[in-house]
Amino acid sequence: MQYSGNQPSSSLPESDPRGDIETVKALNAAYLKMREQVRLAIVGQDQVIEQVLVAIFCRSHALLVGVPGLAKTLLVSTLSRVMDLTFKRVQFTPDLMPSDITGTDVLEEDRTTGKRVFRFVQGPLFANMVLADEINRTPPKTQAALLEAMQERIVTVGNTDFKLPDPFFVLATQNPIEQEGTYPLPEAQLDRFMFMIKVDYPSAAEELDIAKKVTGTYEAELKTVLSGEDIIKLQHIVRRVPAADHVFEYARDLARASRPGPSAPAFISELVQWGAGPRATINLMLAAKARAILHGRYHATTEDVREMAPAILRHRIVPTFNADAAGISTDQIVHRLLEEIRPSAPDRIT
Repeated sequence: MQYSGNQPSSSLPESDPRGDIETVKALNAAYLKMREQVRLAIVGQDQVIEQVLVAIFCRSHALLVGVPGLAKTLLVSTLSRVMDLTFKRVQFTPDLMPSDITGTDVLEEDRTTGKRVFRFVQGPLFANMVLADEINRTPPKTQAALLEAMQERIVTVGNTDFKLPDPFFVLATQNPIEQEGTYPLPEAQLDRFMFMIKVDYPSAAEELDIAKKVTGTYEAELKTVLSGEDIIKLQHIVRRVPAADHVFEYARDLARASRPGPSAPAFISELVQWGAGPRATINLMLAAKARAILHGRYHATTEDVREMAPAILRHRIVPTFNADAAGISTDQIVHRLLEEIRPSAPDRIT
């Protein structure tokens, strides 16, 4: 893979059985370079960066949850520059209307003929990477318009459909505090996000590094590593990454064990009201394949599934009143689930 200056790479091998393996090697090298570039602007948050990239290479969307000031917006804009993608940020507010994000028809008059015609003016959704900042602060009508665009990848205005650019990702943020006056996403809409990524506080050493960089004259000079064309190729390759049957079975067993019932672990019936649906199994496997590629392997393992499970399952599990009363989080439930459910066969690492 070429990597020079601010020019995007377009040297990923074309898709073929042997070319896929070469592409995996190229992506692994590109991932390491991307991580180096992002670290010039973002201190720490390596796991968050990896999960966001996994969502992108799976052609999916992610929800980032964290208190203000943890560089969620800076992270997304930095990734868009490293990957040479168009980027738009939308600040979601209670008065935001669907047309404010999708676009609207504007009546214009032709000065020569005097004829009036409608012209569609694109909204901020027409970008490769869209940051929906504080998605829970806008009414359900606008949330639904965003989520429809995420699923269908088109915007409908009147009787006309407008295709969104490819690649297209929505990275939404949600503030876990100050919930008064917000519109929490329903579980059915949360399920549209592949990941719910928790952005945590930095360590003491990282926070010191942040303070020194932000209060000084330091300014990151970022270089482009991947182009949009490269990303589209990689999205196709992710689906071709092989995985053994026991890896698929492990992903299925994790999802099914999260659902209350006779075959679920005993603690699930007590702590879980509703478990993860089939989309969780699909996303566990897609994420495992993408993670394998990022780590330079052309096969997915149960360890890849385990690493991706918390971010995929935490927003697909609805806890019972008993769990809420006892202060047991969905993350704790997922952790117990991972301890209880084991793969039926060991992985063969090659």
